[in-house]
Amino acid sequence: MSRLLFLLACALALLASSVASAAIVEHSFHVQNLTVRRLCSEQVIAAVNAKLPGPTLRVREGDTLIVHVFNKSPYDLSIHWHGVFQLLSAWADGPNMITQCPIPPGGKYTYKFELLQQEGTLWWHAHASFLRATVYGALVIRPRSGHPYPFPKPNKEVLILLGEWWNANVVAVESQAAAIGAPPNISDAYTINGLPGDLYNCSRNSAPSSTIPKMPPLPAFNDTPTAHKFFTSLTGLAGGPHWVPVPCQIDEHMLDSPVNEEHMDDTAVEEANINNIIVREKVKEVLLV
Repeated sequence: MSRLLFLLACALALLASSVASAAIVEHSFHVQNLTVRRLCSEQVIAAVNAKLPGPTLRVREGDTLIVHVFNKSPYDLSIHWHGVFQLLSAWADGPNMITQCPIPPGGKYTYKFELLQQEGTLWWHAHASFLRATVYGALVIRPRSGHPYPFPKPNKEVLILLGEWWNANVVAVESQAAAIGAPPNISDAYTINGLPGDLYNCSRNSAPSSTIPKMPPLPAFNDTPTAHKFFTSLTGLAGGPHWVPVPCQIDEHMLDSPVNEEHMDDTAVEEANINNIIVREKVKEVLLV
């Protein structure tokens, strides 16, 4: 009997500790039209809290997340929490017309769920038509307080959200495709954290000024011992996997990699040597021989 009481006391202590380490994290999403300039063109988009991407939500495992969504846009929409397990809270998952009716223009909806048994970086996005192209953001789930990371704790965290940009109304892009029974128009640019980058025409005029650090030249070194530890095959990623045999016995150099020279916007890729790796921009095809 005493043993049973002891185990019960331990279980209650663990439960109390778990509850004490959890918190209630509350946010408000105001979805409304926003005029932004990308690729030398102004576009009216739906966005959350006048940001593209929307706000980053930071929680800990075990926390309860409450998000009040105020739909001030002209579209029906819902918010999907991509990758969240939704244990005992499937109704809060957010897929439009699956777990809930869409939030109408002028409407409000509150999502409430616990982040249980998972850690990592996920994302949230609109779950109606192509609105997810502009209504999206990151959801970062850290370990519980006092619990270590499942890997060495990083010195710094940098979020990278990849997206696409259309010089058009994204809802109209989808509607047009549905009307003619064809795939939607290809996007005008890929984006990182909402910006298309300097390689696109005109994008320098709408992106914040920044300095891109240049990669220093890497010194050559004798990598023959390392090569012996490699697998005897390499994967060339030129449009698909292409297995290239590598000899098990290597003398002076690990291997040489001639590449097909290809001119792209005044940028050429010439012969390279894997023993002294240099990263070059806009390389499309590499042939290992």
